[in-house]
Amino acid sequence: MTDVVRLENVTLSYGEQPAVADVTLTVGDGEFLGLIGPNGSGKTTLLHVMLGLLEPDSGVVELFGESVSSFDQGERIGYVSQRATGRAETMPVTVREVVRMGRFARAGHSRLSEEDRAAVDAALATVDIDNLAARQIGTLSGGQTQRAYIARALASEADLLALDEPTVGVDAESRDAFYQLLESLNERGITIVLIEHDIGVVTDRADHIACLNTQLYHYGDTESFVESDALADAYGASGRVVRHHH
Repeated sequence: MTDVVRLENVTLSYGEQPAVADVTLTVGDGEFLGLIGPNGSGKTTLLHVMLGLLEPDSGVVELFGESVSSFDQGERIGYVSQRATGRAETMPVTVREVVRMGRFARAGHSRLSEEDRAAVDAALATVDIDNLAARQIGTLSGGQTQRAYIARALASEADLLALDEPTVGVDAESRDAFYQLLESLNERGITIVLIEHDIGVVTDRADHIACLNTQLYHYGDTESFVESDALADAYGASGRVVRHHH
């Protein structure tokens, strides 16, 4: 089975300072990868390299078995950035219009068909915001806004969801519901790569962990990460993982 993401000896520097150094990892089909590390460790840079948003100085990057430089199936990727919620506050569009944007990635320049509109409706229902479809995106809470962006990815029938600290500023109850949603999507076969500062949440939800501080200190299943010293090594201090139970 083709890997969704493959990185081999990837290095990228900003001037003299390496952001990621000699990183090799794969993300398998249907995997839930948690990407963790201290602030400034290169997590967002590495995610951008995975998605082809940044070109590394050296190394191999593949998406769905193709070189990222020639990959042209953007509808297969749903990306939710740290700044998505902030941008939403100034967008004069409804939730349904945001979700439709995802479907245009698949429909191209054609007018949306009945099938396309049904896909939009289904995406809204899947993330449980169909009752908010007519609301302006800027009037939603942080958790609702992130669900709208997830729905946009679902409308495009994305195979990979890439999320960069999607619950910053979201209250605890909404955050827990959001991660339950991610788990259910992963169970449906959608591959997820998640950057999250709450290590306990990541180890509770993800099945694989990549622990980064410029270089990889661990890549493997979650249990082996919990039993390793990678957290202390990457963060430069003694520490332990606290598992959350729901």
